[in-house]
Amino acid sequence: MRFLSPFIALLLLLAPAAPTRAEEKEYDIVIYGGTSGGVAAAVQATRMGKTVVLIEPTNFLGGLTTGGLGATDIGNKGAIGGVSREFYQRIRKHYDKEESWTREKRADFKGRGHEAGEDTGWTFEPGVALAVMNGFITEYKIPVAFGQRLDLKNGVKKDGSRIVAITMESGQTYRGKMFIDATYEGDLMAKAGVSYHVGREANKTYGETLNGVQVKNARSHQFNKKVDPYVKPGDPSSGLIAKVHGESPGVDGEGDHKVQAYNYRLCATDRAENRRPWPKPAGYDEKDYELLLRNFEAGDHRLPWNPVLMPNRKTDSNNNFAFSSDNIGMNYMYPDGDYATRDRIIKEHIKYHQGLMWTLANHPRVPESVRKHYTTWGLSKDEFIDNDNWPRQLYVREARRMIGAYVMTEANCRGSRLVDDSVGMAAYTMDSHNIQRYVTKEGLVMNEGDVQVGGFPPYPISYKSIVPKAEHCTNLFVPVCLSASHISYGSIRMEPVFMVMGQSAATAASFAIDGKVDVQKVDYAKLRERLLADKQVLEWKGARGGGGAAAIAIKDIKGIVVDDDVAERKGFESVSASVGPFIGAGYRHDNAESRGEQWIRFTPDLPSAGKYEVRLAYSPNPNRATNVPVTITHAAGKTDVKVDQKKGPSLEKAFVSLGTFTFEKGKAGSVEISNKDANGHVIADAVVFAPVE
Repeated sequence: MRFLSPFIALLLLLAPAAPTRAEEKEYDIVIYGGTSGGVAAAVQATRMGKTVVLIEPTNFLGGLTTGGLGATDIGNKGAIGGVSREFYQRIRKHYDKEESWTREKRADFKGRGHEAGEDTGWTFEPGVALAVMNGFITEYKIPVAFGQRLDLKNGVKKDGSRIVAITMESGQTYRGKMFIDATYEGDLMAKAGVSYHVGREANKTYGETLNGVQVKNARSHQFNKKVDPYVKPGDPSSGLIAKVHGESPGVDGEGDHKVQAYNYRLCATDRAENRRPWPKPAGYDEKDYELLLRNFEAGDHRLPWNPVLMPNRKTDSNNNFAFSSDNIGMNYMYPDGDYATRDRIIKEHIKYHQGLMWTLANHPRVPESVRKHYTTWGLSKDEFIDNDNWPRQLYVREARRMIGAYVMTEANCRGSRLVDDSVGMAAYTMDSHNIQRYVTKEGLVMNEGDVQVGGFPPYPISYKSIVPKAEHCTNLFVPVCLSASHISYGSIRMEPVFMVMGQSAATAASFAIDGKVDVQKVDYAKLRERLLADKQVLEWKGARGGGGAAAIAIKDIKGIVVDDDVAERKGFESVSASVGPFIGAGYRHDNAESRGEQWIRFTPDLPSAGKYEVRLAYSPNPNRATNVPVTITHAAGKTDVKVDQKKGPSLEKAFVSLGTFTFEKGKAGSVEISNKDANGHVIADAVVFAPVE
């Protein structure tokens, strides 16, 4: 059951009330969905002098931005402008106040997102994000209708290709000249008769390489031990244990209608006075975690979560490794489901995730060291107070995706296809979480669907990808469930980008009203001029900007590059793209665990014998080790060095030199990084062998 938070109660007092049924009126712009994108759209619509109403099916604003995802994913923060950047600037202003640091001193904060010299803050507590979102609403006096869900049977009234009004389950009707669907699910879009897709397209659909089934590419968040899937080990006739699916994963590159896994982004803390022990959910069944327990017993003692530090000793905790918070395969019915179906899936995800955390902290079959770790953490008592300290928003990574006038694809992400009607930039790795868990022909458990491929600069998103085809609807914008293939959506689907798209949609909606034209016929030249005036970033000129993470394309590096994706390794399973600069899709790290047991070896295939300068790439950060052991194997033997990964390389150089050595032709040489006796996180990104003239 959801209750109104103090923030929302205050908001309802300050914001103008939505009209009662007897007071129905027409708005210029009706926004359905109070996600971060919806809020940004409402702010921009008001700035454009339009009347607006923001309709939110739940009792809180901001979606995932206020629902636990405080570790902002974007890849390159310089690509974010406008209202979106204003949000992060307001976050920074909050944390610039010493009184905002209530549970730790600002100088003691070991996380990221608040680097010196910036005016933005990219990591934050959920309550702070909610206060900032509500601040936008009260400042611009935006009317918000909470707890209003679209009638999925008869909720959209159209006159030809135009939406005239939308009706809620309550019977409340909202009329508008323009409509914006800013929900994660795309209900308004779907019920308006707009074409869309659920699941993965085949690679051949849009000429891609990373779409469809991805057995070969699913290397991260994977099982690294042999785990038996059968109730009676070795006996297929005994049936499969929970969370393992029996069907074939399919053929690589072929499409399906399965959806990448959802989870919750937990706000946890290790501050005893603010820590609540992990709750044991009603109906808990240890059989649901048999696969987790067998994986531990097989020898995989990695901590199955990724807790990123937020201010005041809190976290944004995400999925990590083979069996974690991603509830793989349990959400396929969500995108097209009715409210009862979705509520059932949400409850199942809560039960699963709560049970997972309780199991990790309490079950006797969990290794003692793992249990000890999780008992030092728990839910933050001062977050999500109105929801029993549990995040309000399920992480709906992907649901419906519009098939609009233009479909963003892998080619757009890689920069091989550019659009000339940009309404904002995307900058994250092409990222899909796992989609299914299957049994191999050898009788072992494996995950499928995880893809993490980057190495490209920020790229523009087409205006035509946020509007439907003209034959479907002519007064609707879709800035969240926008027109993109599965794999390109994995790059676009970041909260800052949704805010950018929401602002651009509201700007275009205003121009459509003023010009009395369909959304497909808005004058792009005028739209572009206004977007730039409002500080949107529409094209990339090479500056990394903002001190944010920056991906460096391998093709832009001189020398023979060996990236972490092709290196031989034991361990180094954790993959990240949080701190830049980095080479390619991101970098690997040891998670500061299993000292002396993890190593990664970069072996080049050198075209000729001779001298090469060996350069090591890693992203520096305060949590890195200062004594990383590195061994260079060359023609004269081996050379051991220690690297301080808290320092350098700079954003401009991206590398540190390990020295110049003579190598034989071919694959005789190598560079090996280990985490033996390391005193912090060890980063493994790439090694470059640069010929010396």
